[in-house]
Amino acid sequence: MNGITLGFAMCGSFCTISKAVAVMEQLKKEGYDILPVLSSITASTDTRFGSAEELKDRIEGICGKKIINTIEDAEPIGPGGLTDIMLVAPCTGNTAAKLANAITDTPVTMAVKSHLRQQKPVLLAMATNDALAGSAQNIGKLLNTRNYYFVPMRQDDPVRKPTSLVAEFAMIPQALNAALKGSQLRPLITA
Repeated sequence: MNGITLGFAMCGSFCTISKAVAVMEQLKKEGYDILPVLSSITASTDTRFGSAEELKDRIEGICGKKIINTIEDAEPIGPGGLTDIMLVAPCTGNTAAKLANAITDTPVTMAVKSHLRQQKPVLLAMATNDALAGSAQNIGKLLNTRNYYFVPMRQDDPVRKPTSLVAEFAMIPQALNAALKGSQLRPLITA
C-alpha cells in the first residue's frame, strides 16, 4: 500500500482501542502512510485499559507523526488533500450519529467531513452496544450515503448485549482495499 495515505481516526470505545492499535501497526508494516486522529475524549481520558499519554505515545511511535486531536488541526485534511482514505476505528454509535446527521463537533467528525470534500472513501469500524437499536437508523443512513463503507461486524455477546455490534478488526485491511475500489466488503454482518 505504498503511496496510500490513511487517515486513522479513533473514538472512545476504549475496550476496542487495543485491537485498533494492533491493526494500525499491521497497516504501517504493509506500507500505509498513516495520519493519526484522536477524539478529544480518547486523547485525554485515562481508563482501566491504559493512560491517554501511553496511547498517544504508542500511536505517534507507530505513525511517526503527531496526533491530530483538535477540530482546528483536523480541518485542513480535505483542503490539503492529506488523505486518500479515512478509517474510523473504533467508531462509536455517537460518532456514527454525528456523521449521519452532519454534526461536526469533534476532531474525528471534522477529519471525516474535511476528508469527504475530496469525494474519497470513509471506512467505519463500528463498536457500539446499540447498533441494532438506537444506532441502527444512523448506520442505515450511512450505508445509503455515498463514500461511506463499513468493516464487517458481528454481535460480540448476543445474550448479554443483544443489540451490540463490533467490527471484525482483523478484516480492516480487506475492507480498506474494497473501499479504495468503491466497493462494500460483504457479508456486512458476520456469524
